[in-house]
Amino acid sequence: MTTSAPAVPAPTGSKPAGRSGPPRGAKAVKMLPLAPAIGLMLVFLAGPILYCVYAAFTNMALTGTGAANVKFIGLDNFRKAFGSHAFTNSIWLTLVFTLISAIIGQNTLGLGLALLMRRSTKIVRSFVGTAVIGAWVLPEVVAAYLLSAFFNTDGTLNVILHRVGLPGQDWLYAAPIIAVSIANIWRGTAFSMLVYSAALSEVPKEIEESAEMDGASGLKRLIFVTLPMISRAIMTNLMLITLQTLSVFGLIFAMTRGGPGTKSQTLPLYMYEQAFSFSQIGYGTAIALVMLAIGAVFSLIYLRGLNAEAA
Repeated sequence: MTTSAPAVPAPTGSKPAGRSGPPRGAKAVKMLPLAPAIGLMLVFLAGPILYCVYAAFTNMALTGTGAANVKFIGLDNFRKAFGSHAFTNSIWLTLVFTLISAIIGQNTLGLGLALLMRRSTKIVRSFVGTAVIGAWVLPEVVAAYLLSAFFNTDGTLNVILHRVGLPGQDWLYAAPIIAVSIANIWRGTAFSMLVYSAALSEVPKEIEESAEMDGASGLKRLIFVTLPMISRAIMTNLMLITLQTLSVFGLIFAMTRGGPGTKSQTLPLYMYEQAFSFSQIGYGTAIALVMLAIGAVFSLIYLRGLNAEAA
């Protein structure tokens, strides 16, 4: 005769097998407060993006056949773009503008000003901060007209050059992409300065003092001690100002309108011209997607740098 083992009572508070976590109904209830925000994002963020992707593959236009009869044309807009000298020229000018005004100009000058304000007196910090941030908070159009007057034939820059015996010229005509790059540096450096000022405030002074006691000069302390400790802030700042600069439109439009000719016509201006001056909405939207792809490439590069620093 066999005897069965006595049943072992289940532990108190045990859950049925196969189920873990709160029930689905409870999760859905917790998500209800987020529903309006998710709905607004879908309507006002995802919706326009999806519509732009659709428009880029059509002959959509403000006037003519593309306005009356929108048709799917596949990759024709992209083939047209990459076969156009004006488009490739605008890509080149966009990269030059971004390199000069953001990666070199704003980044380097912002770091220099942050270092200056860190070691200077309160009066100097107040003066520099007010001057730099004042240029940043100016409306873009106002800043553009101020810099146009500065670079004009009879502007301040030529007056200074004549005083020291150097020839002047119309900088907006002779070197327009350099002029608008300098204008963007003047207006946007405050952002980099604030980012680096916050990062430098977190660097322990004891480490720099130890390096100084070991005989490291100011330049060596900067290169081998300070910069490595704020490397994440550097990568973050580079990513943000690069994306901001890629989309600059109003400053260049107010200063040169992309001219003379197409010498300062960056991608945002070329896109605007094709979409609204020539009424080719589909083609202009395709150019916008190319801009988005360029920004994504820069973002991936900087994010890989951030991940490498975190590893």
